[in-house]
Amino acid sequence: MEASPTLNLQKLALLPKQTPTQDFKRWNSIIKHHTKLKDDQAILKIYTQMEAQGIYADSTVLPLVLKACGKLQAIEKGKKIHNEIRDTDFVNDVRVQTALVDFYCKCGLIDDARNVFDGITERDLVCWNAMVCGFVGCGCYEEGVRLVREMEREKVRPNSVTVVALVSAFGELGDLMCGKEVHGYCLRNGFFDWNAHVGTALVGFYSRFNVKVASDLFEMMDSRNVVSWNAMISAYLDAGESWRALELFERMVMDGFRCDFVTMLMVIQACSEVGSRELGMQVHQLAIKYGFINDLFIVNALLNMYGKNGSLGSSLELFESAPTKDIALWNSMLCLYAEIGSLEKAMALFIRMRLEGILEDERTIAILLSSFEDLDNGLRNGRSLHGHVLKSAIENNKCIGNALLGMYAKRNSIQDAFQVFDDVEDSDVVSWNTLILALARNGLRGEAWELFGMMQQCNINPNSHTIISIIAACDEESFLNIGRSIHCYVIKHDIEINPSLNSALTEMYMNCNKELTALNLFESFPDKDLISWNSFIASYVKNNQPHKALLLFRRMITQVVPNLVTIINVLSSCTYMVNLPEGKCLHAYTIRRNSSLGFDLSLANAFLSMYARCGSIQNSERIFNDLPRKNVVSWNAMIDGYGMHGRGYEAMLAFSEMLEDGMEPNGITFVSALSACSHSGLVPKGLQLFDSMVQDFCITPELAHYGCVVDLLGRAGCLSEAREFISSMPIPPDASVWRALLSACRVYSETKLAKTVFEKLIELEPTNAGNYVLLSNIYAAAGLWSEVSKLRMQIEENGLKKPPGKSWIIVRSTVHSFTAGDKSHPQSNKIYAELGSLLSCIKNVGYVPDLRWVLHEEEDEEKIKRLFSHSEKLAVAFGLISASGGTPISIAKNLRVCGDCHEFCKYVSKLVGREIVLRDCSRFHHFVNGHCSCKDYW
Repeated sequence: MEASPTLNLQKLALLPKQTPTQDFKRWNSIIKHHTKLKDDQAILKIYTQMEAQGIYADSTVLPLVLKACGKLQAIEKGKKIHNEIRDTDFVNDVRVQTALVDFYCKCGLIDDARNVFDGITERDLVCWNAMVCGFVGCGCYEEGVRLVREMEREKVRPNSVTVVALVSAFGELGDLMCGKEVHGYCLRNGFFDWNAHVGTALVGFYSRFNVKVASDLFEMMDSRNVVSWNAMISAYLDAGESWRALELFERMVMDGFRCDFVTMLMVIQACSEVGSRELGMQVHQLAIKYGFINDLFIVNALLNMYGKNGSLGSSLELFESAPTKDIALWNSMLCLYAEIGSLEKAMALFIRMRLEGILEDERTIAILLSSFEDLDNGLRNGRSLHGHVLKSAIENNKCIGNALLGMYAKRNSIQDAFQVFDDVEDSDVVSWNTLILALARNGLRGEAWELFGMMQQCNINPNSHTIISIIAACDEESFLNIGRSIHCYVIKHDIEINPSLNSALTEMYMNCNKELTALNLFESFPDKDLISWNSFIASYVKNNQPHKALLLFRRMITQVVPNLVTIINVLSSCTYMVNLPEGKCLHAYTIRRNSSLGFDLSLANAFLSMYARCGSIQNSERIFNDLPRKNVVSWNAMIDGYGMHGRGYEAMLAFSEMLEDGMEPNGITFVSALSACSHSGLVPKGLQLFDSMVQDFCITPELAHYGCVVDLLGRAGCLSEAREFISSMPIPPDASVWRALLSACRVYSETKLAKTVFEKLIELEPTNAGNYVLLSNIYAAAGLWSEVSKLRMQIEENGLKKPPGKSWIIVRSTVHSFTAGDKSHPQSNKIYAELGSLLSCIKNVGYVPDLRWVLHEEEDEEKIKRLFSHSEKLAVAFGLISASGGTPISIAKNLRVCGDCHEFCKYVSKLVGREIVLRDCSRFHHFVNGHCSCKDYW
């Protein structure tokens, strides 16, 4: 007895070879059944069996087969079908021909699609739409628009499908006016009111120009579907308004719409952007409820969200619980370890991945290479990974080659970079740009320009990134003409001057001391974006003009929304000027804009460092303790902060806690820790740290570490030990090492050793006037005035300029600077009157001027006058008459504070009952009630 057709459908699908019938209708029914199931693989499989038995689909089924070919990118199969029906009646069937057009478009064969389309004699609306959508889908937006106009000339009226394609085309072309015309057409013909797809397309279109307009349009939509909600959520995300995206998602759920896979991905991203672990956990629960938790894309997104929000434990738990793990999931976990600087865990995970049979891909290699960048032994690790790539089955393609090239370039290993460059087959413009930039950054300007010429000889056309790379070599005034020539080359060869290139040119002119030219370039550029503003602010910071950087930032926020890079750049201005009030304002501004800026560890670390370097170690501690996660930069900043405030014991405690937390210290950690020991006189601890760095952590000491040890010994009066330590160094000492010893000679009046050290210094830095001044001060303190005169003559004969001592204080956002004996301030009379009153009062309670700090041979009366008008004292006096009562007086000085001013501040702090915070060139002094935080060890 013959089974029913309904029963046989499943049987035929499972056991096609056992089908006894030759009935083509039965086969066609099976294909239609699989179409409903959206099983494209099964459709092609059944069709192949039909062909083998000489059974052919009819005109209703053949389009379904071609549609499956398009979805599966089965190009050869689709072309074969086309060839087989060329001489049949199917070739004149508009449904089959339309299916062929759609197939070729889906496979990106737009010319073949157009040929089929042009051969159709009687085109219906569906046929026109297939070709229009094909053009738009393949990125041929202008051709798609032209085809719609041709369609209208043929008296074929566009429908909602046409409109959606047209709106998409105008969005990609950035044509707001034409998009508005299509919007008007939709309103006149009722498409917007009843068709959710049209409304969704218009929301996506307007979101490219103004998210507020897109939002207003979304609210006017009577007909919405999940795709509509997704479009608006996506618009908010793209505009950086993650909180609004989450609020809209909440509305979507409350309105009874069930979110789909796309919604879930976007909402997880929004939770990541706003830095809310709690919201992320709620979305995680929704993912479980809706059955998305087994999807690896969702798991990957959740894993990254937890990692970015500081819950690495949750990320690891999610990773371990995933029943299957693809390479993308392994890469995400590796990336999280790399971001927090936990190389040991990253490498352990990489080894485990290999043992479990998962082969690494290009991204794996790139992640590991990036994790080596900031490590002291990063170059060694990078070379090991390079060797692994060469030995393994990974294809050494351009992507991996460029990643290796970038790693060697950032590590300044030029020889290795050249080797990789030579090994990369068919190197592209990225390869050339990376190597040119590496040469430029390492001062190899001639080689960079030579490579630029070779690049053109090899018919590799330079792009804007090439120019940005080569122009980095023009970073001094002496290379201004070459920079101008490159600028002319850009104009002559019609290279697009985009915001990044314009910023690079602006920076070049700033570095070459042509601020006016740079300013004109910046102001005249019509398309200033965030990069433009950030770059010019950074140029002011780099060229020691922090006040102008702050002014530019205030102007910027009236026109452009700043990002994390902006805030970090401006923070460095606050740090440079010790501008704590401005830093606090910036912190408040960032908190108010938390929804768009989100949590970012690098920004949090920047605030932590700013507070420490502006005198508020308490605020640094608060930020540090509140961090949801900490990386090595966080710990380094805290250790460094404690050190510069003379809190060496707290610095050592932080170092111990860092190790207990499983964080591996790097070279910068030890520089900060050794410096903290130096400022607090912890000599045995400092020497033990230096040995531990080498023995326990296998970090090769650099000049900065040696300089810290010399400073540590020198400050403690162990000058002979410091000299012996320098003699034992395996690398030649640089000027900073010798200068640390010379500074110690000043403290302990070691004139003989000072002369020897000075001779070493001028061999290394013959034009540094600061070295002459330092020795001169040592001789002056010892009363060797003839030697002082000789040194001053040498300074004049060599045309050297002594850096002037300067102190400054910030009151009500205004910087007030003073030099010794300065009377240029508008309130000079009041300042000197206040200073005279202070001196008179503190003399009565025991203050005695220390004339040793007057570095001129003259009568004591003149020395006292000179001593009393030091810049630090003028700044303190101005602070007392200007700053509101009770607040600390915060002062900065560009040189080391003099001993007499140090005593003066101690007495004044007790006299007036106010804290005086003074930052000199190396550390902070907190004067409270007659005592200094340095305990007179400085």
